Amino acid sequence: MHVRGGDRGGPMTKMNNLTLQILKGRRLMMFGSLLIMNSAGLSYIFGLYSGEIKSSLGYDQSTLNLIGFYKDLGANIGIVSGLINEVTPPWVVLAIGAVFNFFGYFMIWLGVTERIAKPLVWHMCLYICIGANSQPFINTGALVTSIKSYPESRGILIGVLKGYTGLSGAVVTQVYHALYGEDPKSLILLVGVIPAVVCVIFLRTMRIMNAPRQPNELKLLYHFLYISLGLAGFLMIIIIIEKRTTFSQSQYGGSAAVVLFLLFLPIAFVIRDEYKAWKSKREAIKNDRSLIEVTNGETIISNEIQQFSVTKPSDGADKSVRLSCWQTAFQTPERGEDYTILQAIFSTDMWLILLASMCGLGGTLTVIDNLGQIGASLQYPKKSISTFVSLVSIWNYLGRVVSGLVSEILIKRYRTPRPLILTLTLLLACVGHLLIAFDVPNGIYFASVIIGFCFGAQWPLLFAMISELFGLKYYSTLFNFAAIASPIGSYLFNVRVAGYLYDDEAKKQMAALGLVRKAGEDLRMEASNKGLFLHVLKGPWIMVFASFIIMSTAGTPYAFGLYSNVLKSVLGYDQSSKNNSGDHCGGMKLRCGEEEESLPLVRLLKKKL
Repeated sequence: MHVRGGDRGGPMTKMNNLTLQILKGRRLMMFGSLLIMNSAGLSYIFGLYSGEIKSSLGYDQSTLNLIGFYKDLGANIGIVSGLINEVTPPWVVLAIGAVFNFFGYFMIWLGVTERIAKPLVWHMCLYICIGANSQPFINTGALVTSIKSYPESRGILIGVLKGYTGLSGAVVTQVYHALYGEDPKSLILLVGVIPAVVCVIFLRTMRIMNAPRQPNELKLLYHFLYISLGLAGFLMIIIIIEKRTTFSQSQYGGSAAVVLFLLFLPIAFVIRDEYKAWKSKREAIKNDRSLIEVTNGETIISNEIQQFSVTKPSDGADKSVRLSCWQTAFQTPERGEDYTILQAIFSTDMWLILLASMCGLGGTLTVIDNLGQIGASLQYPKKSISTFVSLVSIWNYLGRVVSGLVSEILIKRYRTPRPLILTLTLLLACVGHLLIAFDVPNGIYFASVIIGFCFGAQWPLLFAMISELFGLKYYSTLFNFAAIASPIGSYLFNVRVAGYLYDDEAKKQMAALGLVRKAGEDLRMEASNKGLFLHVLKGPWIMVFASFIIMSTAGTPYAFGLYSNVLKSVLGYDQSSKNNSGDHCGGMKLRCGEEEESLPLVRLLKKKL
């Protein structure tokens, strides 16, 4: 009777077990990370509604650029989120990010729609800084959690996750046109609502899960990548069609439906893979021998892990570490070791990365934030200006994906340091600046593609460099620290250079026409200002120089740092033995087409494990 009762309740029990496995699995966590990261890049579409802020509140270009600077400042000041994430679960930083995002942009929407008294300039700067500051909280809660759950796939993982962030602007643009048509004020409200809702939905899903790696997990990441490529391709086609024809709101609704379908399509692969894993587990349980083998295997693996696990220090040891952290701040370990926060901050490599980020990201971000004003000055149609911003989001995505995957292949097969790839990326960005500076016919179309691609390509390279140089122990704090350089560069190039030259040229043009600017009237410059972008062009060249310094001091040992910790712990080497191996790491070169497993070192490590 008991067996029959179990049979009758079996299907419902099986369904409950499968549902529970899906909800608690790492695959759903990865899908949640994709959606969260896709909503975390809406600060990049500032150009779509910046003109509305400028006209509604009567700001000049310098004031608008100042607001843009505080937007970039909030989007990149993530040290607090990193420190919070070190001592709290990921859902805490995600919840804080959701609150910040909704409050900041909701207050801006109230001010622009005149539902509250006209905000002062510092009010708007504060609101947009708070709203944009949700981005590092969301990034930390999703990106760092995913990397710590999938440390062996960090290269493709950073590329895919940051790629979805690059697509966020184009995705929300389609949804915005479908819901509101041409109403930039409503777009501000949409920017405040979407990230907050997505974060709240996946609060309980996002957590670090150090489960054994499944054989098809890398394949799942590639499925996510292929779907994102399809989404990017569809968005590109839609943008081109929109440029040639006029879309009605219902047609925008159709395109938005396809975009949302592709955005949620990865959940099908999550359910499929979880079902296969659940089915395999049930088949193993049915066979007693298989169950014993699986149990014994888990015991063996557990014993091996315990051999190499780090014993938790006592309270006295913790106190010693706290007292000596400042004493060891300038005693930098080998590249690839786990740096402390102070060791990383005071290292030469970190300050070179900050210089590179400030100049490279600051220059490209200046173009992205001012695409709307550039298009208006060059007398492009309003719909084309929206096209520029959307194209930046598409190519921003491709830059992140391509740089993440290509740099991973080059560093493993050809020992090509990531700083060299970063250098080549910035040389390409210089071409985009020149196209705008000399007003090449239709050059802004190509410039938006180049600048968007190069801006996106820098982020995975910088984040990967930080994890490879300073380790993953304090990664959530260190990668947020390096991002501070971006708003500093944005302020120098956007406010102090671009904004000043723009307003100065606009005033000269009004004086030449005998016009006097009225109170609250916005300034608009007609035609291009070559000097403006020739000044901005100097930034990427400084970044090229800094990248060459990092590359020349690291070179092949930079690649050796990727596996030095494994070599030291698994093979039982001391520091001097590991350093001796590092002196000869130049001989470990993969030939074209050779698999990574063919390296003697990798074979030896697998044998030991």
